[in-house]
Amino acid sequence: MHLYAAFSRRFIRGVAAKMIVTLCLLTCIALVSNASFAQSSWPGKPITIIVPFPPGGATDALARAVASRLAPILGQPVIIDYKPGAGATLGATIAAKAPADGYTLLMGAVHHTIAANVYKNLSYDFQKDFVPITIVGVVPNILVVNSNKSIYNVKELVAQAKSEPNKLSYGSNGNGTAQHLIATQFQMLTGTTLLHVPYKGSAPLTTDLLGGQIDMSFDASTSTLPHIKAGKLRALAVITPKRSNLLPQVPTLAEAGVPGITITTWFGLLAPAGTPKPIANLLHNAVIKAMQSPEFKAQLEDAGAEPVGNTQEEMAKQISDEIEKFATIIRIGKITAN
Repeated sequence: MHLYAAFSRRFIRGVAAKMIVTLCLLTCIALVSNASFAQSSWPGKPITIIVPFPPGGATDALARAVASRLAPILGQPVIIDYKPGAGATLGATIAAKAPADGYTLLMGAVHHTIAANVYKNLSYDFQKDFVPITIVGVVPNILVVNSNKSIYNVKELVAQAKSEPNKLSYGSNGNGTAQHLIATQFQMLTGTTLLHVPYKGSAPLTTDLLGGQIDMSFDASTSTLPHIKAGKLRALAVITPKRSNLLPQVPTLAEAGVPGITITTWFGLLAPAGTPKPIANLLHNAVIKAMQSPEFKAQLEDAGAEPVGNTQEEMAKQISDEIEKFATIIRIGKITAN
């Protein structure tokens, strides 16, 4: 009887162990199958790129350049959805809460690494709630004034700003954006006080700058270059380490007497956290392929931008490094979101 009971227990334990092993194997097979299925069937519907600024700015220009070349590669329409507001954080909030299936992407920017330190009650974490795909391009920022202003160089600008504190106004794409941070550093380094006028994006900012409602901006070349060439805006300096090929006759801000400002305005694609790795990889490869086309390069050149196309890991590291770097500038400059 005892022998029978012992045999039964061993038999049951053996069957249970085999069942566990079988279940584990089936789970692994299911996971692999699901990943393979996602990779083989995706995309099965249109893809949306959320642009967190209004139409007409640098973010819009680069998003459209990507979308136009990405659609034929993926075999699905790529739709641009504008969600401007709150220094680009509104669009990021919407994208972060979207299903993590690769069908909703964010055209993120340097503004989001700044906003991470400016907005204290964000409903998303830019590092934890997004999967980097790649940085699409960078554009130089240019210090410009309305051509009707009697200011012809940075030295004259600083002199006037010092003699009339808080009178000269500058526009930005919103609190906590690159233009806001550049202007803050500019004031700290020159001992000046400028009047900040935040906008929802470059398009309305440029309209007011051309109309004389504001005096100056530190905006991206995509928005300012056409008007510089038309003589409506006057370029005083480029905010780049070396002179830009777009405006080789214009000095850098360091050459003009204000060294120390090194903020690069970049734009890149991100997906909501949890997006399957195979889909994120497919997106990365497709975007890189799109960026290699002559048409894409021509579109970026027309927009005054330079292509990047780095790895997902490199983009993640850049985001991490910038959030840390900008925290110091924001604390010293006492930048807050109103």
